[in-house]
Amino acid sequence: MGERALLVETASLEHVLALHARLAASRPDGVVDLVPAARTVLVRIDPGVLSVSAARSWIAHAPAVAASRSAVDAVVELDVTYDGPDLGETAELLGVTADELVRRHADAVWTVAFTGFAPGFGYLVSADWPFDVPRLATPRTRVPAGSVGVAAGFAGAYPRETPGGWRLVGTTRAVLFDPDAASPALLAPGTRVRFRAVR
Repeated sequence: MGERALLVETASLEHVLALHARLAASRPDGVVDLVPAARTVLVRIDPGVLSVSAARSWIAHAPAVAASRSAVDAVVELDVTYDGPDLGETAELLGVTADELVRRHADAVWTVAFTGFAPGFGYLVSADWPFDVPRLATPRTRVPAGSVGVAAGFAGAYPRETPGGWRLVGTTRAVLFDPDAASPALLAPGTRVRFRAVR
C-alpha cells in the first residue's frame, strides 16, 4: 500500500482477530495505526521511523502473546432495552421465542472484531452466538442512534442516526462515539462487550 502502509490479507475473521492481537501486543515504534477488517489488517507506518521491509518482517514474526488478566477481565457493559421493532420477526426467522433470542444475545460475551460503516460502529462477534441473521430485504433510510441490531453473525449498536439494514432488537443510551473524548469510540477493536437487559 505504498510507502506508508501494508495490507495483510487473512483466511478468516478469526485469523484477523489473532493477528491484530499479536501486532497490538508487540507494536514497535513507527507503527501509526492498526486497522482490522473482516479479512484484512491494515498496518500504517511512519517510514521515517520504520521501513516497509522492517514492518513486513515484524508482521511475519510477531509473537503470539497471552492476554493479560486485566484485558481478560475488562468488559464494557451496555444496558439494552430489548424493544426493537424487528425482535419478534427475527426470533421467528431463527426458530426461537423473543425471550430466548434476548437471553442468548445478553448471555453472549462479544468481542469487537473491527469498526467501520460509521464512526464508533463496532462489528461484534461471539462464539456464544450461533445465529446467521439475514439482513432486511430493504434497508431503513433512518435508524435511530442507540439502536442495537444483528445481521449475519454480528451484533452492533448504531452510534448515530444513519440508514441501515440490520435487524433492530433493542436500544441503548450508551454514548458510543464522542469526537471530543480522548478515546472517541467506546468500542475499539479487541474490546469485550456484554449486553445487559434492562426494562
